[in-house]
Amino acid sequence: MQKAAQSIVAFIIGIFGVSAGKIIGITFISMIPIIELRGSIPVGFVMGLPWYASLVCSIIGNMLPVPVILLFVVKVFEFMKKHNILTKFVNKMEQKAMNRSEKVSKGEFWGLMLFVAIPLPGTGAWTGALIAALLKMNRRDSFLSILLGVTIAGTIITLGTYGVLGFIFK
Repeated sequence: MQKAAQSIVAFIIGIFGVSAGKIIGITFISMIPIIELRGSIPVGFVMGLPWYASLVCSIIGNMLPVPVILLFVVKVFEFMKKHNILTKFVNKMEQKAMNRSEKVSKGEFWGLMLFVAIPLPGTGAWTGALIAALLKMNRRDSFLSILLGVTIAGTIITLGTYGVLGFIFK
C-alpha cells in the first residue's frame, strides 16, 4: 500500500514537477465549503503558482463535490432528519439555501449560473448545488450551470488577484 502511494506521488511530481504539492493543496482548498476557489486562487498567488495553474486546479477542486451534492444531499438530509441527527443544522442549511433560491428558481439554468458566478461568500458551487438539489432541478443542466458559474467566478478572482495584486507586488 505504501509503495502504491509513493508511486502515485512520484507520478504526480513527474507531471507537475516541484509544484505538485502546491497544486494538490490548491485543489483541496477549493473543495472546502465557503472558502472554495474564492480562497484557493489567492493562496495560489501567494504560493507563487502561475495564474493558469491556480485557476484550473481551483475550478477542478471546486467542482469535485458538486455531483455528490446533486445526487445525495437530499437523501442524506432526509435520513438525518428521520434519525434526529443534527436536525437543527440540516434545517438551517435547507432554510439558508431556500432563502437564496428565489434568484435561482426564476431563471433556473441562467439564474443558477449567475448565482454561482458572483464571487461572494455563500454564492459558490456548494450552495448552488444544494439549491439545485432542493429545487429538484435537472442534474445535468445544474452541473453545467454551476461549472459555467464557477469558471466565471474563478476568472473574476484570478483577474483581481493576479492582475491587481500582481501589479502592486511586482
